[in-house]
Amino acid sequence: MSKTVVTCALTGVLTDPAQHHVPVTPEQMAREARAAFDAGASVLHVHFRQQKPGMGHLPSWEPAVASEVAQAIREACPGVIFNQSTGVVGPDISGPLACMRAIRPEIAACNAGSLNYLKVKSDGSWAWRPMLFDNPVEKVKGFLDVMAETGALPEFECFDTGIVRTVEMYARTGLYKGHLDYNFVMGVESGMPADPELLPILTRLTAPGATWQVTAIGRANIWPLHRRTAELGGNLRTGLEDTFYLPDGSKATSNGQLIDAIVRIARDAGREIASPAEARGILHVQ
Repeated sequence: MSKTVVTCALTGVLTDPAQHHVPVTPEQMAREARAAFDAGASVLHVHFRQQKPGMGHLPSWEPAVASEVAQAIREACPGVIFNQSTGVVGPDISGPLACMRAIRPEIAACNAGSLNYLKVKSDGSWAWRPMLFDNPVEKVKGFLDVMAETGALPEFECFDTGIVRTVEMYARTGLYKGHLDYNFVMGVESGMPADPELLPILTRLTAPGATWQVTAIGRANIWPLHRRTAELGGNLRTGLEDTFYLPDGSKATSNGQLIDAIVRIARDAGREIASPAEARGILHVQ
């Protein structure tokens, strides 16, 4: 079976570093990146955080911050593939675009459709104020245009089956020209569940020749989904953005632990791990 590309999602967008072991500063990012890189990750998916004391739980779209983080990670992990987050609510995408132009990531997340981002607590109240993660076609086009300008491969983030089907429409209409790479985001409460039985359906909906991976959000329940992803030929992703829990239910304290776990699952399923150079070929990135 083909080798699998392993991505580490280092930190996420809003997780509070006062409560969880997520990196914030360039030095912390580089240290966690190196641990994941040494464990087998060839791609690092990165969100940028505000650097002022006490503000590290909030996102930053300052190009200077992005540049410092990208430089630190690239120096710590020679040859690694940098994957930049771009997700924002609302029509103003100037921040993510400025960061892309500043650091020229090999991959950039492209949220391919909109989702009502919801969660309900056990008492029947909303876990947070109901939110629309809005990604209309004109917003997607704005991202794709700058990804083409900077040479970044779009990683099409798909939160439900309709969004999966939309990705090929972008190619058919000429909105995007290039290799199609899907990311099935599974485990968001109002999106696709983290259910391995969905994978054969989702993979049938992808375009011929495309690559795909799964972002599995949850606790110990996500690990069978990673196993099925490996068995079906998909690429793999984990990290402190997606989960804090190892397969045995214990809490992870580093990204390296999570990458170690997913590499073991891949090998148990008969997959070897792609090097950064091999991953570039698989994903069609320079």
